[in-house]
Amino acid sequence: MYHPKETTEIGAGLRYPIKDVMKTTTMYRHETTDLRGLGRMGHSGFFGTLGFFILSSAILGNTVFLNKAWAQTTAPPEVTHREQVAYKEEKGALPDGTGYLIRIPEEWNGTLIRDLDYVARVGQQGRADRYEHLLNSGYALAGTGRHPLRQWQYDPAREISKLDLVLDRFEATYGEPERVIQFGCSGGGHVSLAVAEDFSDRIDGSVVLSGHTPVWIMNSFLDGWFALQSLLGEYYVEAGHGPASDLAITELLSDGSSNPSGHGMTGSLPEAWRKAFDAAQESPEGRARMALAFVLGQWPAWMADDTSKPDLNNVEELQEAMYHSLLRLSQSPGGEARIMFENSAQGQQLSWNENVDYAEFYENGNPALKNAVEQLYQEAGLDLQADIQKINDMPGVLASSHAMEYWSAPGRTIVGDPKIPVIRLHSLGDYQIPYTLMLGYEDLVAENGNSDLLRTALIRSTGHCTESAISTAESTAAIEVLNRRLDAGEWPSTEAKDLNALANSLGTGTPARFMPLGGHDVGEYNRAWVPAASSQDN
Repeated sequence: MYHPKETTEIGAGLRYPIKDVMKTTTMYRHETTDLRGLGRMGHSGFFGTLGFFILSSAILGNTVFLNKAWAQTTAPPEVTHREQVAYKEEKGALPDGTGYLIRIPEEWNGTLIRDLDYVARVGQQGRADRYEHLLNSGYALAGTGRHPLRQWQYDPAREISKLDLVLDRFEATYGEPERVIQFGCSGGGHVSLAVAEDFSDRIDGSVVLSGHTPVWIMNSFLDGWFALQSLLGEYYVEAGHGPASDLAITELLSDGSSNPSGHGMTGSLPEAWRKAFDAAQESPEGRARMALAFVLGQWPAWMADDTSKPDLNNVEELQEAMYHSLLRLSQSPGGEARIMFENSAQGQQLSWNENVDYAEFYENGNPALKNAVEQLYQEAGLDLQADIQKINDMPGVLASSHAMEYWSAPGRTIVGDPKIPVIRLHSLGDYQIPYTLMLGYEDLVAENGNSDLLRTALIRSTGHCTESAISTAESTAAIEVLNRRLDAGEWPSTEAKDLNALANSLGTGTPARFMPLGGHDVGEYNRAWVPAASSQDN
């Protein structure tokens, strides 16, 4: 059985290699210790008269050796006044260079929130508020940063193993938490799903915010981008921008044009796509064909922050929203972070559409977007079925068997078999990860008879993982819902109106925008992939 820890350089039998690892532990105090919002308060006065100190540790196996001389002779740090309650902080680097951070409030409620992206996001404007609120509410927080080589070596299974090391450190110093919740957004959301399915022995429940699944997301993006590549080249060429071959979507080069995070690109490729979208927008035919890509890819029409949510019954509003969404998507041709995903399995392709019938995919599309496409095609005097056939006739993309084997491993994909309760939220207009991945997972979980372990909720917002996409109120409400499920053994209501009432009651000062799925459903998510049943005709 594959296990992430057994495939890293850490080595079987060692939680840490034989190496001194410097860490710092600091106590921060603030005059305000009121714990706002949710949280079951336990471990009151856990730290009591704990003073300030810095310690150095060398960790071998499960044994922790404290450098007492250092602790006794090093002057305590100055008190730092913050908005948060008093808390103790430990930070450092794991043996492979991955940063980690632990914060535990003086009045700890016994629950630990573990997050893949805690190191970076706790200090980011637009993302830090949710962590501050959780700390103020009595939760301990721990997690990692993303490794600087992630763009070339992305491996969520490995990331899970690093989170396990952080949990080892937490337990060695502070004891075993009463409850551990895996929490994360985007790649952290995928980790939360994978932990719930394959590595749940130390975790009680998972909160998933706008989570991706690597093969699923790359195939969903491939479908829409393949349609755009098949149908928009003529507008790019006619406008005098260059040959259609400029409009690449797969096998992208690691030439430095991708941003260090792996998200977004600069240079000639995204610029070429922006020109193609602008050219296509000038004609009824181009506008109709861009809309078709949204149906085939099962993308939301609304993904640009500077636009209003379109009325699903207003074709003009939908088309305008889709155009602006494409301009935003142009920063990541072929799909968000495609270079990173393609680099992961030694540069081998993980997405495919050979033998895909896009006529069938069209039938599974969102009804409102299909209606818009059909009206736009009629107004343009185009044959919709002829265009779909043209896409089908284009040379398809083949996945590498090596890549499929790589992505089949536990931790790197999901199969709809959670072992612990999971609540999953998604922004309707998330431009990096279509919300339809959440719908596909919900269906897969139901097929496996696991619906009692999953609840999902949609949020009326655009953006990705920021406060504007998923607010502190919304993410904290998800934790509260999960806590109630873990306490009572059954879910409270997750209807949109009830989630909004709960979120508004938490005193975060941030919006609650949960919404029913309504007209945003699809017939069936086209790209659910389960390794045991994988083939290139699914």
